[in-house]
Amino acid sequence: MAKIVFFCIPAHGHTNPTLGVVRELTARGHQVWYYSYAPFREKIEAAGATFVSCDEATPEQDLSPRQAARMGKDLALSTRVLVDVTLTLDHRVCAEMEQLKPDCIVADSMAMWGKAVARKLGIPFVSSTTTFAFNRFSAKIMKQSVGSLAAMLLSMPKVGRQIKRLQARGYPVKNVLDILQNDDNTHTVVYTSPQFQPCAETFSDKYAFVGPSVRPAAGEIEKTRDKLIYVSMGTVNNDMLPFYRRCIAALGGLDCQVILSVGTAVPLEAFGALPEQVSVFPQVDQIAVLEKADVFLSHGGMNSVSESLYYGVPLVLLPQTSEQGGVAARVVQLGAGILLEKQSQQAIRQEVRQVLEDPAYRENAAAISAGFRRCSGAKGAADKILQVCGG
Repeated sequence: MAKIVFFCIPAHGHTNPTLGVVRELTARGHQVWYYSYAPFREKIEAAGATFVSCDEATPEQDLSPRQAARMGKDLALSTRVLVDVTLTLDHRVCAEMEQLKPDCIVADSMAMWGKAVARKLGIPFVSSTTTFAFNRFSAKIMKQSVGSLAAMLLSMPKVGRQIKRLQARGYPVKNVLDILQNDDNTHTVVYTSPQFQPCAETFSDKYAFVGPSVRPAAGEIEKTRDKLIYVSMGTVNNDMLPFYRRCIAALGGLDCQVILSVGTAVPLEAFGALPEQVSVFPQVDQIAVLEKADVFLSHGGMNSVSESLYYGVPLVLLPQTSEQGGVAARVVQLGAGILLEKQSQQAIRQEVRQVLEDPAYRENAAAISAGFRRCSGAKGAADKILQVCGG
């Protein structure tokens, strides 16, 4: 029986794909400890793991929508936050790992404290990557503007100071790339298919592309029209009332059912009277909607895009961060969606209709879906982790 420790950041899109793997490992009789945060406790325990709180590090991870948006654009800020959390948890986690003596640490690619502790203590390590795997080849899809490249260069002295803080506490970190990317010798589970991963052939055999982890629908959505358009901007940067209103104005006149999931930052009464075929909710069972949807207007988060394509639903994409921009670029490259270049009512209507009416988008989405379904899934991820454990 193996002893396995997971570390993750406080984000649903990074936690959810790992839960099926945890269930697979515990079903095989292995023990799993999962370091996370209070809002995720129930679902982690339901998967069979022992929940371990990291809530003392919450102040260092002020992941409000505004802060999360800044972290997606500011390398110095994101590095400082990651280092703050690592050092806040340092003594406690190192002591617990030395006592527990796990066979393996599995850490989200953004939960660098897990990777850092594994390297510091010499514990076998697996990176859990819920976005695209990152190397110098795949990075080309994350196109950077001149302004963002200049900002990154200006931030390097601040980043260097954060690296020195880690080095002073005994962490073998040479530079920011040790934090941001894995080398070809790092065992890595990637929750996408080789077909969807950019430049998959450039990664070593240490990388296991296991496909997205998609849970079953918790309920069923009634489809009231021949076509169903789903609109959601995710769970973080979704305070977008003017945009939602334009979506309603643009799509409410089409002979389609329209479902908007708008989060809790926007009060439902702000929408007033709605067209008959339009429904607005704070949240929905996204899987249940995607089982019936014909087009998904999305922010381009990896989790949402993977779920959409798993069900063969093409996308109209409005990315809010560089990571989402990279995912959106890949969808467009593979012909399974289109970018929403402008947020006007006319542009929303035009792009959604284009994806609805051109069958090539759905055909290409179906091809990606077939690739996802050929992957080994949670079973393959568990096999990879146990291989690293040595059993």
